[in-house]
Amino acid sequence: MSQTVSVITPAYEAHATIGTTVASVIGQTHPDWQLWIIADDGEDYAAVLADAGIRDSRIMHITSGGLGRGASNARNVALEQISTPYAAILDADDRLKPQKLELAVAALAEHAIVTTALDVMDEQFNHLRLVGQGPDRALDPGQHKWVSLSMDSMLVWDRRRADGRYDPTMSNMTDLEFLLQLYTSVPHSYHLGTPLHDYIKRSASMSNGANVTAGMMASKATILRRLRAGAYGLPAEDVAGLEKFLEISLAAEPLYPPALARQPGLLFEDHLEPRLR
Repeated sequence: MSQTVSVITPAYEAHATIGTTVASVIGQTHPDWQLWIIADDGEDYAAVLADAGIRDSRIMHITSGGLGRGASNARNVALEQISTPYAAILDADDRLKPQKLELAVAALAEHAIVTTALDVMDEQFNHLRLVGQGPDRALDPGQHKWVSLSMDSMLVWDRRRADGRYDPTMSNMTDLEFLLQLYTSVPHSYHLGTPLHDYIKRSASMSNGANVTAGMMASKATILRRLRAGAYGLPAEDVAGLEKFLEISLAAEPLYPPALARQPGLLFEDHLEPRLR
């Protein structure tokens, strides 16, 4: 049975980071992968990688069909084309640790959705903190965010048992919204508590920039409305767990900019975590 993983990587102005990201895929201990690079900026990333001495027949190059259409659209373009049983998400400035795909594929033998702990780093790959570290365990939808309180693009999933598409109408939180779509087909995910995904915090990133509070709040409110309307068909206890997390996170959002001003470099995760306790 095929165990090929399609790694989906949207690329927009990613010249400075794409080589390191691709190298982390080439260095996987699980060699059965395809890397789909979706150019959203008109760039020839095959040439960019070739200039860096990186060539591999497992790398597929496609375009988003436009310029600056956004990561959700780019991911969906790839999802419409891939034919492998498994898929994973990797942003063009993040990295996979060498055993990420090997351990995720092993877990996919019994679970349709696998998440992993994160190693949060700055742009120079200096360690900032871990998120979601601890024992390996199955998580219900209502439990997931209380363990993995940061971004959710560390997913690896079995497309035959659960699949979805990213919502291009949302400015933020699209990874969580996509995960909720997957949960409509399966009752739980499996979380690997070993940090296997390097999540790079950039000063101007969507999750750590100075002017993203309104977008984050709007997206969290959208997911809350959908949950309360039964959009994902989740059991009441899972809806309640997600609601509580999002309510606490929403309340923390407007307090983050002044906290960041008082403490430059403060991560939203460090701002949020005490409130979750």
